Amino acid sequence: MNITQEFQVAAGPEMVFGFFQDVHSVAQCMPGAELTEDHGDGNYTGAVSVRLGPMTARFEGKAEITSDPATMTGQIKGKGVDRRGGSRGNVAVEYNVIASEGGAKVSVDADLTISGAAAQFGRTGLINQISQRLIQEFVECLEAKLAAETPTEAAAIEAEDVKGFSLMLSTLASKISALIKMIFRRN
Repeated sequence: MNITQEFQVAAGPEMVFGFFQDVHSVAQCMPGAELTEDHGDGNYTGAVSVRLGPMTARFEGKAEITSDPATMTGQIKGKGVDRRGGSRGNVAVEYNVIASEGGAKVSVDADLTISGAAAQFGRTGLINQISQRLIQEFVECLEAKLAAETPTEAAAIEAEDVKGFSLMLSTLASKISALIKMIFRRN
């Protein structure tokens, strides 16, 4: 499954790209993410937890992160296993930070493969919808960290845990709202 997202950040591109180089801070802003070990040379161990309705998946695994400061681009390759549910996941992410009016624009292109019980949510398109909500939360956290007045204040800012049921409800409400708007535009 390919997930493509773009988002705007109210900070300069150099500052935003610099933020992406601090993997610990990035993990703090990703809802459900936990960085457990830095092995050096861009290799990390961690976990990502996601609640999807009645199902909770905790993918534990490894990630390799590389970046190019000259082009303000980067890649993340990760794989993990949900030991409880038996699901497996692989992701290859490419990101690009460019200057834009009012700050920086970040483009993210992710190729996600999930197998096992969690794969049923990929077929419904739910993962793509939920990724949009998670990106919104990530951007809010990123901007709060960049706006913090002290390093201590920035370190205390973290994304909240993913609440699967409320996330699904907000995603459903968003879909219903879009459907209603579409109906009224036709009339």
